[in-house]
Amino acid sequence: MMMNRRTFSTALVAGAAASILAGSHKTRAQTGPKVRNVVLVHGAYADGSCWSEVVGHLDQAGFKATVVQHPLTTLEAGIEATRRAIALQDGPTVLVGHSFAGMIVTEAGMDPKVSSLVYVAARAPDAGEDYTALAKTFAAPPASSGLVWSEGYGKLSEEAFLRDFAGGIPRDKARILYAVQGPISDKLFTGKTTQAAWRSKPSWYAVSSEDRTINPDLERFMAKRMNAKTIEVKASHLSLISHPEAITQLISEAARQLS
Repeated sequence: MMMNRRTFSTALVAGAAASILAGSHKTRAQTGPKVRNVVLVHGAYADGSCWSEVVGHLDQAGFKATVVQHPLTTLEAGIEATRRAIALQDGPTVLVGHSFAGMIVTEAGMDPKVSSLVYVAARAPDAGEDYTALAKTFAAPPASSGLVWSEGYGKLSEEAFLRDFAGGIPRDKARILYAVQGPISDKLFTGKTTQAAWRSKPSWYAVSSEDRTINPDLERFMAKRMNAKTIEVKASHLSLISHPEAITQLISEAARQLS
């Protein structure tokens, strides 16, 4: 079949356009999220509402977010509540934990549905590790002295909560967070993880560089030990509230990689 110059040129342009279009689709497929489900777990002195800002950003980005409400009684109860939430997901899931919930994520993250882990200023113990003993190898954060106990349950004092836990949050908003803080059982911090999901699952970590609840150097140590992809946020312990865009971006990065 003979092809004149005009026909050849038209075919060449059409082929190039098709190639560019195919390449564009391929690029979007490579860079777009591979995981749609996100399960978020709150830490001590808080409840699920602390994730509200991040949930809004995740929703806008096309993710399906689920927030776990666990009782702050024992580590085991938190793990079970999180496992129930994971079981309801319809596919691969990014599991995210703040503060104490890092322990829950470390254990519950072994679930086959969990594709990656995100720690936000969170505990990240190894299997069987005594986190309290580990924390004592670093300078004690100021918030720890503000814990007040009554009949087996503890809460941060108003001063400690506003200054050390919710530092950098507008005072009117911080006072609402203080009002809804969840009291913790005196058994909550005694539990130990039996498995460490970060040893087999890709992990991300957001260090709060101005944290007064967990020593930032301890956060950096744990992030480095787990070989997590790490960012530093100039924030107090509640970076998920003061910097929801940065935390959402970190979760989005975790969603692009399947384990």
